[in-house]
Amino acid sequence: MKKIALIFNLLLVVTGMTFAQTPQQAPKPKATPKATTAPKAAPASKADTKPAVGPTKKDGTPDMRYKANKEAAKPAGPTKKDGTPDMRYKANKEAAKKPAPAPKKAN
Repeated sequence: MKKIALIFNLLLVVTGMTFAQTPQQAPKPKATPKATTAPKAAPASKADTKPAVGPTKKDGTPDMRYKANKEAAKPAGPTKKDGTPDMRYKANKEAAKKPAPAPKKAN
């Protein structure tokens, strides 16, 4: 019985060693894209993006470190548990229809 247990344990150890020693494949180098004259991609949806009231980042999105941008991002009325505006209320519906003020340029 001890011989069978010893052989079984050796078999498990050898099997484990063969799986542990599989070589890793080197990552394939990515092809560098050539310079194109295509314009940069636009935001996914114009309705989702609001113009920044305060300073913006390099990509044009509002910089949320500034108080003016944080206040502009708050909904006009009550919100749902996940923080999105509750569209059952008139204040939120009007805020969605009304265009946001023009963005100020950061110095």
